[in-house]
Amino acid sequence: MGNLEQIILAVPSILLAIAVHEYGHAYAAYRLGDPTPKYQGRLTLNPLAHLDPLGTIMLLLFRVGWARPVMINAHYFKNKRQGTLLVSLAGPGANMITAWIFYNLVSVFGTYLMRSGIGHSLILFLYINVQMNLGLAAFNLIPIPPLDGSHVLAGLLPRRLSYRYAQLAPYGPILLIALLFFGGSRYLVSPIFNVLIQILDRLSL
Repeated sequence: MGNLEQIILAVPSILLAIAVHEYGHAYAAYRLGDPTPKYQGRLTLNPLAHLDPLGTIMLLLFRVGWARPVMINAHYFKNKRQGTLLVSLAGPGANMITAWIFYNLVSVFGTYLMRSGIGHSLILFLYINVQMNLGLAAFNLIPIPPLDGSHVLAGLLPRRLSYRYAQLAPYGPILLIALLFFGGSRYLVSPIFNVLIQILDRLSL
């Protein structure tokens, strides 16, 4: 990431993006009848309850990363397949809502902020929040286990194909590490990120 100011401003943005993402998963699961996230203390916006050290560093350095997964028990859902799909979408969805809020704060108050003494830094902070939330959402929507995108894809595929796809889960982390190490993940993240920013722009005030 760029200069010292950006790094300093990125830290609270990362913590917020992670907290929002995992809270989204936890809240969705809880609302669908699963008490597991509540028992594990994950129904909170406190980022300390959700941090994964390596994922946080990745998010700081490369604007893509992950948090400590929220554990769920799909047996509590009335419809396991649908419930798992909704919970998987809730994390990226929460990040999209957060990005939308910061995006519109810039749109509505940008001119006024630029006239104030702290306008530049504040607008930069708002933009970083947009990028961090979209980056976290986009990365987690990659359809490689154990990321959210893999559960979303499994929930959308016909049951037979979904079962075969689920058999690839043990190899997912290895593939993901390889993509991160060799820089291949950017080719998967960028198209998703671009779609998300287009959605954000169309939904802006």
